[in-house]
Amino acid sequence: MIESNRIELKRKLNDDLEKEVVAFLNYYLGGVIYIGVEDNGKVVGVEDVDSVQLKIKDRLKNNIAPSSLGLFDVIVEEIDDKNVIKIIVATGSEKPYYIKKRGMSEKGCFIRNGSSSEAMPLREIEKLFAKRTRNTLSKIISPRQDLTFAQLKIFYEAKNLLLNDNFAKSLELLTEDEKYNYVAYLMADENNISIKVAKYAGIDRVDLIESNEYGYCSLIKATKLVLDKLELENKTATKITSKERLEQRLWDPIAIREAVINAIIHNDYTNEIPPKFEIFDDRLEITSAGSLPDGMDKEEFFEGLSNPRNKEIMRIYKDLDMVEQLGSGIPRILRVYPKESFVFMKNFTRMIFQKLEDSIGGSIGGQIHLSDRQKDILDLIRRDNKISYRKIASIFDIADSAVKKHLNTLKEKGLLKRVGGTRGYWEVL
Repeated sequence: MIESNRIELKRKLNDDLEKEVVAFLNYYLGGVIYIGVEDNGKVVGVEDVDSVQLKIKDRLKNNIAPSSLGLFDVIVEEIDDKNVIKIIVATGSEKPYYIKKRGMSEKGCFIRNGSSSEAMPLREIEKLFAKRTRNTLSKIISPRQDLTFAQLKIFYEAKNLLLNDNFAKSLELLTEDEKYNYVAYLMADENNISIKVAKYAGIDRVDLIESNEYGYCSLIKATKLVLDKLELENKTATKITSKERLEQRLWDPIAIREAVINAIIHNDYTNEIPPKFEIFDDRLEITSAGSLPDGMDKEEFFEGLSNPRNKEIMRIYKDLDMVEQLGSGIPRILRVYPKESFVFMKNFTRMIFQKLEDSIGGSIGGQIHLSDRQKDILDLIRRDNKISYRKIASIFDIADSAVKKHLNTLKEKGLLKRVGGTRGYWEVL
């Protein structure tokens, strides 16, 4: 692990935290900060990680402007048997971000340059401020102001989180002049947004056999209804052979859940177009409004670099544990489905997931999709089946924890088996 344009290493939490986070918020790719790792990559760990996590969240919430809520994630990872805090920072759409007490100045604004965070020149600050996105959901006034939020409160209470009288402000549901914004409209008990789940006979849109509308309610409730419907449709295909009974879902349930939530969270609601879900005999199509975020290309998208279109919605879904961590959704989908499943249009993004039932054959699961790194690791193990995960990490110059994740994925996909424990060997299946 080395410092780069997207990675910052810190031995311990210090006064420079806000500076580094601001620099990544202003950088078009965002970045990751590790607390508990020295500049040379040596892992020293963090004591009392829970307390340090809380301090980090509190500082980022209160010391940075504009609000960075929904644009960062603070998690604990185990690297070399030590607890390390990982801060994932997405690029923001309201640049320039700055340290509040220093103001929007060269002393408060920073930008990532190589492996360091540098003061932003005044000219760049003025340029970014002039381009600042004004048409975000948080700045659009809700078409209704008589909103109620009973459903949202129930979902928060289910997670042992209570919304107090100031919840609208803390969740950024208000405009600058204290009126409900469009995020509030989407989260309210009643709105005019409805998500369609359509089912067709055949492989085209000619014979519509079922059309369901999930909406006119809190976007959270609509999301759960869509997930429930697709779970119902995701039947199990079975094939009986002479040796065994093979079973497989029509679509990978984890990947589909990630795709549904990704489509809803990142949908461009400014034109009041909700995402739609269409079931065909051979596939599931998920279409959301909006193409790739400005400044991001396809490869960066597939790497899981996070650029939330709607950071306020992202923050709420994270509160409710409907999103694990920033940038994790697309890599989870790509564990099962190829990049070709994504189609980027001028104004829309479509995900196409072929049904898996026809792929049940000699081995369950049919064609298995692996990342280039997983293929390389598998080839390495074929050549040396007693190689250690630390040796693999050294060869590919990646963290031990990353190797463990790749190995676990290969085992989950039925391609790899460990025989004999720590002193044993790998068996490629």
